[in-house]
Parts: sequence; C-alpha cells; structure tokens
Amino acid sequence: MNRNVLPVTNENGYFEIRLESIGGLGANLCGKMLGELGALSLSLNSLSFSSYGSEKRGSPVKAYIRWCAEDKPLRINSPVTHPHILGIFHEGLIGTHPVLEGVSTGTKIILNTPYTADAAAEKYGISIGELYCLDALSIAMECKSRVNMVMLGAIAKASGFIPADVVEQLCRDTVGQKYPALIEANLSGLREGYARAEKATVEQNLTPPPAGKRESYIWGYKNAPIGGVNPRAGSTVSNDLSPSREGYIPLFIQDRCINCGLCDSACPDMVFQFAPGIYKDKECMVNKGLDYFHCKGCLRCVAVCPTEALVKALEKDHPDKPYFLPNQDLVPDTIPYQKTGANSWITSDSYMDEKRVDGGVV
Repeated sequence: MNRNVLPVTNENGYFEIRLESIGGLGANLCGKMLGELGALSLSLNSLSFSSYGSEKRGSPVKAYIRWCAEDKPLRINSPVTHPHILGIFHEGLIGTHPVLEGVSTGTKIILNTPYTADAAAEKYGISIGELYCLDALSIAMECKSRVNMVMLGAIAKASGFIPADVVEQLCRDTVGQKYPALIEANLSGLREGYARAEKATVEQNLTPPPAGKRESYIWGYKNAPIGGVNPRAGSTVSNDLSPSREGYIPLFIQDRCINCGLCDSACPDMVFQFAPGIYKDKECMVNKGLDYFHCKGCLRCVAVCPTEALVKALEKDHPDKPYFLPNQDLVPDTIPYQKTGANSWITSDSYMDEKRVDGGVV
C-alpha cells in the first residue's frame, strides 16, 4: 500500500494512537517520534502531545498521536479515547488505571510483559482487539537500548502498515543525531521489538473489557483547601515503586550480613528493616530484610556493602523476593499500595555499572 494511505480511520477521518506508560520508560519521546513519523515519513498530517504530572519516574504518562490524509485538516486536539493502536508500556497499569478504556475489535494492543500473549490475554482479561506482547524491558537490557525504542518497533509491526525501514531511518535522524554513539544499540532495540512482538492466538473480540477502576479523590476543584495545597504529593507512602525499577534489584543474602548498617545509611528511601536480635552471641540490631515496595533500584546499598550481602540481581529471576519485608514503622496495619507512583530517582542517583541517558546505556 502507499505510505500516505491509512488502512482505517474513525468517523472524523483520523487514525489515532494512545500510549499508556509511567515516567522513565520514554513514552513521551516515543509519541513525538510517531508524530514525526506520520508527518515526515508517511506524508500525513500529524499531531502528537502528551499528558503527565510531576515529571518523575513512576508517574502515569499518556501520549496521543493523530494522523490523517495530507489534504484533510487536523482540527481535534483532545485526548484519544478510542485508539486504533494502544501501547501499554507497563503491565502494572492494568487494573490500577483505566488503560484499556476505548478499545474495540479493531484496536491493536501492544503490551510490555514477560507473559506470552495468550497468557497475558487470560491474566488481564483482554478479550477484545488484537493483542501483541513482548518483554520490552528484558530486550532493552539485552540491547542496551530503551523500552521506548523496543515498543516503537513492536508498534510498527502490529500496525501492519508502518515499514520497518522507515522507523529505522527515523531513529537515525532523531535519537542518532543527539546520541550518535548509541544509534546501533537503539536500532538493535527497534529490530528486536519488531521481530519479537507476539500476537495472541486465543479467541479475541468476544466482549469489551469491564470498565477500569477509576481513582476518586475527596478533594476537587470545588472543595480543595485554599492556598495551593496539592493533595497528591510527589511521593507517598502508599506508592509501590517497583514499576519504575529498570530491571535490577538489590538481592539480600542474610548469611553474609554483618549488620553494619551501611546499607541503611546509604539507602535514600530507608527500605532496610532492622530489629533487635542476636548476632555472634551479642544483642544488636539485625537486618531482617527490605521493603521492596519503596526500593527504586538505585543499588547504592550494593555499592557500599563490605561483605557482598547485597548483590545486583535481575528482578525477573526473583519473582518471589527473599526477605521482602514491608516497612514495619508504618502506622496502618494494611495499606492499599498503588502500583505506580512518583519517586525521586534521577540518573545520577544510580550506582549501577550502566550509566543511562535518554538515548540508552552509555
């Protein structure tokens, strides 16, 4: 087909894409690149914009893209509610945010998950549309690229009409100009995303998914306290920061621990849980484990541990983390943890061997 002919459009003549993500995975840049792809490579009228809050890792992010024929004006700039392509950059958003709203039988859904496409369809009740799945985080780690580049390749494949060579050239012209040393890693991520996106084979297009759970707040614009109070602070105790980790965790090996407390001193989020106990026949404060709900994976603790009681490990290899102990100082007995939430991670906080920038791993 001609590159400037869209396979399907809505009642307004638009082809629409929505990306659901969290801060740190690059959905904003991916949306911008898709906008440029439509205008510069596919000879379409194109519009792209994003919606996000605190600009912190873990915060929910949405990106919207609209394409239409070059002889048709783009007169709508509202959010995309019924996408032809839906990219979900983190599976933790399903169930906590209404990311599946607006999907239909013709929607191509691309989901970043370690599950197979058939298993993901069953686990998350995705019974409508065409589902494509891939473990974009693992691929990005293998290629030393970014999740957004892997997802861009998968989106091109799922679309059925975006040529792979056009996406590669776009990558060279955008990311390649800013980070020329990382272009091959990003191209590798694109190619692997295109090649490894797997389509579900289970019967789809049965019934629309149930309406997603919407967050409700006590305060609104009518009754919020005067004075600019923000009821949703950047980081809260109920945030589960695990979605914003980049594939690594500090793994605790208690037999090696000498209870020196250096890990607790180095940790920016105080995730280590010490309690009175016995070590070498003496009473002392003993390290009981980590609160992985609030660990953002900076690995400072690994860097300072003198006995290698904390080591760098791939999170996917430890789905049931040993010595996972929620913070014992929290007042409530139970907290409904929010799967995504803002955290204070910045690249310079990381003690990982990998030094990451927007374009990938330096």
